[in-house]
Amino acid sequence: MALAWPLALGAGPLCAAADASSAAAASAEAHAELWPQRESKLALDPEVERKIDDLIAAMSVEQKVGQIIQADIASVTPDDVYRYHLGSVLNGGNSAPGDRYNAPAKDWLAAADAFYTASMKPNAKLPRIPVIWGSDAVHGHNNIVGATLFPHNIGLGAARNPDLVRRIGEATAIEMRVTGLDWTFAPTLAVVRDDRWGRTYEGFGESPEIAASYAAPLIEGLQGKVGDKDWLRGPHIIATAKHFLGDGGTYGGKDQGDAQMPEAALRDLFSPPYLPALDAGVQSVMVSFSSWNGVKMHGNRSLLTDVVKDRWNFDGFLVGDWNGHGQVAGCTTTDCAASAVAGLDMYMAPDSWKDLYRTTLAHAKQGALPMARLDDAVRRILRVKLRAGVFEAGKPSQRPYGGRFELLGSAEHRALAREAVRESLVLLKNAGSLLPLNPGANILVAGDGADNLTKQTGGWTLSWQGTGTKRSDFPNAQSIWEGIAAEAKAAGGMATLSADGKFATKPDVAIVVFGEDPYAEFQGDRPDIGYDDARSLDLLRKLKAAGIPTVSVFLSGRAMWVNPFLNASDAFVATWLPGSEGGGVSDMLFGKADFRGKLPYSWPKASDQTAVNIGDPGYDPLFPYGFGLTLADKGELAPLPEARASVAVADPGVLFAAGKPGAGRRLLIGPPGSLSTNPGPDLIEARAADRIAQEDSVRLRWTGAGQAVAAIVRDAPEDLSRQSNGELALEIELKVDTPPTAEVSLLMGCGAQCAGGFPLGPMLTAAAKTGQWTRIAVPLSCFAKAGVDMTRVDTPLSLATAGRLEIVMSLARIVSPSGPVVQCK
Repeated sequence: MALAWPLALGAGPLCAAADASSAAAASAEAHAELWPQRESKLALDPEVERKIDDLIAAMSVEQKVGQIIQADIASVTPDDVYRYHLGSVLNGGNSAPGDRYNAPAKDWLAAADAFYTASMKPNAKLPRIPVIWGSDAVHGHNNIVGATLFPHNIGLGAARNPDLVRRIGEATAIEMRVTGLDWTFAPTLAVVRDDRWGRTYEGFGESPEIAASYAAPLIEGLQGKVGDKDWLRGPHIIATAKHFLGDGGTYGGKDQGDAQMPEAALRDLFSPPYLPALDAGVQSVMVSFSSWNGVKMHGNRSLLTDVVKDRWNFDGFLVGDWNGHGQVAGCTTTDCAASAVAGLDMYMAPDSWKDLYRTTLAHAKQGALPMARLDDAVRRILRVKLRAGVFEAGKPSQRPYGGRFELLGSAEHRALAREAVRESLVLLKNAGSLLPLNPGANILVAGDGADNLTKQTGGWTLSWQGTGTKRSDFPNAQSIWEGIAAEAKAAGGMATLSADGKFATKPDVAIVVFGEDPYAEFQGDRPDIGYDDARSLDLLRKLKAAGIPTVSVFLSGRAMWVNPFLNASDAFVATWLPGSEGGGVSDMLFGKADFRGKLPYSWPKASDQTAVNIGDPGYDPLFPYGFGLTLADKGELAPLPEARASVAVADPGVLFAAGKPGAGRRLLIGPPGSLSTNPGPDLIEARAADRIAQEDSVRLRWTGAGQAVAAIVRDAPEDLSRQSNGELALEIELKVDTPPTAEVSLLMGCGAQCAGGFPLGPMLTAAAKTGQWTRIAVPLSCFAKAGVDMTRVDTPLSLATAGRLEIVMSLARIVSPSGPVVQCK
């Protein structure tokens, strides 16, 4: 239920996004004649084109509009696919059959059958067009329990082995076919220029050379080779080159941010991997969330149409990213003809699809979306479906490999993943030639990452952020500790797991596994690249002080400033995010193979050295691009300075914590229209309170004498549109000491006459009965639906009531929700 703010903040409709300035628009206009000319290596098949002509002639406009819209399985049913003629479904990072992140593989196959069957159900005289299912299989079939999990792309970039990624593509495609899926949103061909970016680990490196060398073999592994009988069929699937264009070059490393650069830099740095991808026959290209010089890619005709389709002769289809069309100037997630006009062929409209269908149909009938452009988009989608043979393939469970669940995490695929791990590790330090270790020794294995598959596999693993998983979710996997223990046992040695590093008998050597916790997309964005982990650093220093030779195994999705950790370690291995095969790490520690991995990203020497790339003026990293020791190399490293060059900026998502408002925010209370830090207590008062530590919370008490508000405000509005689009939520932890005697409104404000929110009274009344601390999480998208302009939020949280109420609030933040969320319509 949406509420309009009835008092001083005002009520009103969403404010339309302002048009881009003419200057920005001009600087974001690509000149296609300056881009490489590409001739198509894939001739159109006259028979396929005739079939497309016949289909389009028989389709209704409603059916055409349905084909260009993709819905998320969390928000669409098979019956919806039938009724709205939807051309595609996807599972987002947090979507799974039955809303179970660890749904068994058989449930995925059953869901694939259900959606396919619905799309093929007779509907009067309309032609039957099978639906296709897309999924982010970005390091193996990573949504599926038991699937093989390969190293993330950053590790594969370190391997410098095109044949390896070809074989990984083949294995991934087969495992996807087992569960009935048709299409992967991979590979990511981003060239990453700022390691603060939360998607750094999705890129193969900072230079276009690695991605350009990998694009064709990886796509051919996924799709098969053009001209072969099993191209896009049998053991192969449809692949996607993403995210076009410049996603790894945004200002400040901000995800969904702005690539501020001349056209030549955009072309020369970021487009090279796409040409071999197109030559290899990739059938879809995903458009980036990001902007180029202030103009969103989802609305940039000069790039989508003039360059990709016309200059490069791409005859597949352009698919959007998660509601990315809604960020185009003048658009919303539910109304955006401009993206299709610019060249987008398929909207990714996960939860907005139904209203987007309605408005797009209206635009098609009224001419705002020209029928010729609609027909072209439909033609491109049908062309890919016909090429992939889905019209005659039958139900997913009846296709080759469908239901062969023994192939998920098969011995052959796991051996390939273990090989990939071995080739991906980069040795940065090896003082005194400590490595390779003797597996027959007394080995202490410590650190919070040693026996932690959640941390080892990283983001995009069973859930979007890769969090919330448990050991039983990885039945076909081996942790790093398990790999080490197996090696030691086979050699007659002794390995002991002690996460905190405590021991009864002094070990011969210690292996400490630590690093970044999982994250994905903009939730992984950082203010700098300094790694802070006091517990692990203290552990390393204690082991060093005890005279125990120590190997650091560092798990990370980027190159990071780790000088104190390097100083405290005798050997240091950049392990990246290796996936399911921890045995590949133990292989390298015990010398079963020599280190061959080379840095795909320059390693920083200071915590503020966030954009250090080969070829830059003044290039001065700690370890250069391409660096990597072998066991034969001298592995000494002089002591490094340990002072941070900068202090990490406070988390911008924190609204209230540790007893005070987050950075740049204030807590104001009082009657509507007259809020202050310390008004009289007649209507409302705020006092410090304790939860875990002294005065780490605030007690808010409404007297019931009249309408009163408690609000977290900013002096300058902030743009929360990307957070809203990315499924973040407003999360509050509170305890209700006095239940409400009147309705309570949870609101978000966006300036004068702009606000929206929800009634909170029933939840607070229920919480009062338990007397326990309560977590309330409301998706930011709900506030957008309630009328909040998410591009200019100045009041991210306010609570208002005219009745009596007393609560203690300990935390308020904008974050990926850690549990259930309030459902909004």
